[in-house]
Amino acid sequence: MTDSQIRILLVDDDIDTRTMYAEVFRMAGFDVREANDGLEGLEMANQIVPNVVLCGIIMPRMDGFQFMEGLKKNVAMEGVPVAFISHLGRKEDEMKARELGVKDFIVRDMTTPTEVVTRIKALLSSSDFAISFDTHSAEAGRLFEALGMDGTLPCMGGTHPVLRLRLRDKERRIFEAELTCQ
Repeated sequence: MTDSQIRILLVDDDIDTRTMYAEVFRMAGFDVREANDGLEGLEMANQIVPNVVLCGIIMPRMDGFQFMEGLKKNVAMEGVPVAFISHLGRKEDEMKARELGVKDFIVRDMTTPTEVVTRIKALLSSSDFAISFDTHSAEAGRLFEALGMDGTLPCMGGTHPVLRLRLRDKERRIFEAELTCQ
């Protein structure tokens, strides 16, 4: 897929933020569509089925979390990666976003617009894997201990811990790893 074929949907009520990212993505060759909030974004996503979505969290009418829940109800959107962009970068927001299936959580003030484009491209070209494991196994215990955890990963709502791997460099077999809930 070439950049000119990539349709990105930007969902954010902050017009300045949305305009800045729209310009950066257009300069990178993306076909950019914009929505003012989660409700408008959900309607637009259902109509155009973008290749990728970059969404804010705090918005009127429908926030980013509600937007993600709405996207899950559309079979056509299955497999479309969503990244959240956060002004606050709160860990609890990131955990909730990951539980809902958000593929990347970007903290705006810690990430340049150019890096955001790079991360969105990586979502489209990388291979993601989610590996479940037995939390009672010796290896899981060693992992939790190495991470300074008390032996468990607090997963809510009946979810279970998974090790997410994203292939970053196929030739050198380098992965980015994250321990999260599924």
